[in-house]
Amino acid sequence: MEEEEASICSKSKPAPSPKSLAFSTPKTFFITLGMVGSSKIPFIALLLIYLGSLVKSDASDHRYSDGDVVPIYANKVGPYSNPRETYAYYDLPFCLPDVVKEKKLNLGEMLNGDHLVSTPYKLEFLVHKEFEVLCKKKLRKTDVSQLRTAIEKDYYTQLYYDDLPIWASIGNVERDYRDESINRKYFLYKHLAFEVFYNKDRVIEILLQVDPNLLADVTEDKEIDVDFTYSVRWSVTENSFDQRMEKYIGSSISVQGYSIANSCFTILILIICVLIYYRRVIRKEISKYACDIEENEVAGKQEETGWKNIHGDVFRFPKHKSLFAAALGSGTQLLVLMVSILILGVTGVFQPYRQGVFWNALVYLYAVTFVVSGSTSVSFYFQLEATTWMKNLLLAGGIHFAPLFLVFGFNNTVAIFYGSTAALPLGAIFTFSLLWIFVAFPLLLLGAVIGKNSVSNFRAPSRTAKCPREVPQLRWYKSILPQMAMAGFLPYSVISTQLYDILSSVFGRGIYALYNSMSIMFVLLLITTALVSVMLTYFQLAVEDHKWWWRSFFCGGSTGLYVYGYSIYYYFWLSDMNSFMQTTFFFGSMACLSYGIFLVLGMVGFHASLLFVRYLYASIKCDQQNPRGGRSDAYCSRMTYCWHKVRQRLDYTLCFVNGKQETKFCRHSKKTHISPPPPPPSPSSTSLRHLQHTHSTYLSMSATASHRPAPAVRRVLEPSTPPRLIPERGQVFRNVIRAVFSCLCFGERQRLRQRRCATVSPICP
Repeated sequence: MEEEEASICSKSKPAPSPKSLAFSTPKTFFITLGMVGSSKIPFIALLLIYLGSLVKSDASDHRYSDGDVVPIYANKVGPYSNPRETYAYYDLPFCLPDVVKEKKLNLGEMLNGDHLVSTPYKLEFLVHKEFEVLCKKKLRKTDVSQLRTAIEKDYYTQLYYDDLPIWASIGNVERDYRDESINRKYFLYKHLAFEVFYNKDRVIEILLQVDPNLLADVTEDKEIDVDFTYSVRWSVTENSFDQRMEKYIGSSISVQGYSIANSCFTILILIICVLIYYRRVIRKEISKYACDIEENEVAGKQEETGWKNIHGDVFRFPKHKSLFAAALGSGTQLLVLMVSILILGVTGVFQPYRQGVFWNALVYLYAVTFVVSGSTSVSFYFQLEATTWMKNLLLAGGIHFAPLFLVFGFNNTVAIFYGSTAALPLGAIFTFSLLWIFVAFPLLLLGAVIGKNSVSNFRAPSRTAKCPREVPQLRWYKSILPQMAMAGFLPYSVISTQLYDILSSVFGRGIYALYNSMSIMFVLLLITTALVSVMLTYFQLAVEDHKWWWRSFFCGGSTGLYVYGYSIYYYFWLSDMNSFMQTTFFFGSMACLSYGIFLVLGMVGFHASLLFVRYLYASIKCDQQNPRGGRSDAYCSRMTYCWHKVRQRLDYTLCFVNGKQETKFCRHSKKTHISPPPPPPSPSSTSLRHLQHTHSTYLSMSATASHRPAPAVRRVLEPSTPPRLIPERGQVFRNVIRAVFSCLCFGERQRLRQRRCATVSPICP
């Protein structure tokens, strides 16, 4: 038998093991890792190119001559409604070849639960066969009972012919639906009809049919003799070799195009809304605060533009800084992993007829990208005033891998209990252990060293106050849970169509190969998440809630919760999965996937919000952050004067920053700065008479510069006492009229700016 197969292999080029990932030499790989230097993006790009170049195929070109044996393998059997509950092909009493040869599997095929073995079928290229006897088998009582149970559970068999998957049912159940009391009858199919389509010297398509007239009755537990036969017919087709996998793809191109067009239209509407809001609201506020205006006027409008009042707290570091940095690092790692998989898919690495290549790439790239997790997490943690970076490193390495390991361990234990081929053998578990001990963990440490050495100061355009500002009580719909529900719906609507195709392919019989459309949808998903996170962050700052760090992360990642909710809907209403093993595999896998999406989109939402907040507060004039990133406290006392005729106010501010005295003068109508006499050294030691003399001199100089008479100072307040605004005569009546008019004509509300001319009262509020 072996000599015959050797002679056949010498005449043709059969397809050996599928395409696999393998590193040429460890030395070359770690030399590539050593190229990590000043920038991460070039390193990641070079790493992707290097990994793509290592993916080499040892498969044949799938070309055959007349009479060449085309390889056919049996893979597994199992219930049609539970795709992950699979068993070895020869667990059922099928016809055995003289020597059963197991095909060597790669790591990806083991993860997929494949178990390829040789079969006694002989399908030579362009050789027709009619009722070829496969074997004559005598089925015992136990064999009959086993086959009857498999037919009752709707078992199917999976074969591979020239790397093309084919499925066939093993039997049929006849029942009388009009009378349920009549016993069911179980029949086993004895004949398989293969119809192979070819184009020149290549196999394009294969169909497998059963003959309903050739059956064996297995209803009763008794010994029976069964003659298993098969037939082969060859037909010509005009389809090319590149189109051989189109029928296995679950979704059509038209459906994908409609999904992409729908998502693009949704994002276009969102972008237009954001731009309109930015132009009509945010841009006006930024331009208003960019000028030297009277802060009392701004204080009178806190309800509309409250984000200006929290510039001293908006860059206050969040709680649980180590966990926050670890979540960002793990999200960055998974984002690089997803982008790498999409790049390899678009470039044609994951051909559908090569089994296990996708899972191989996923495992190796997941281990390699731990260097990104360690570098990003530790670098950001040092920006947040790190103390114990080793704890942060362990969190970054285990925040996603630990739940993944627990789910994998539980599912593998269930598979071992069921005796399924989905259970990993000891060799695969040992390979995983070596991969994580000698590749993933060292790369995590390497990334931590890179992140620690390349850390930079946290850039904040405003100084953080010493005492945190109290967050006002918000309405229920502005809390974190309603915000997460609103934030995740729109990004989920972008990918809802793709989710059905992906779940149908992974937990069904289809093969997903539309990586181009998936890449487009992934980019649209990232854009939508960033825009929604930015808008919700602005609304949060507008109500003077400065605790936006964690909320932006949760709102960005809330799409992962929608994905898991859709998986629950898919399981109960769109599929027929029912066994315990299938349930654990489905919900465990979807939990890990949804959690990964949560980390990735949460990281994207936070970084988009961080860029927006930096831009927002860098566009206005407020206390600047120290060049070295430190914090300083400031004590300011301002005295505001008002005169009735010209109604032009002047500000005089005494600021003591880090023990040094600074003075600021500004005018509302003109940006004219007048140098006053030096103010007293300390507010606590300043007398009332000295302040009156100083400010009277300042107002006289201001009036001379503006060619206006100096107004009379009505009252002066001690710097330590907060001022109280007293409305001018008739101002209350005008305020009421304006409020009524603004309610009736709310469109003009933005044009009505309340201008209160107030005096300083020594009475404390």
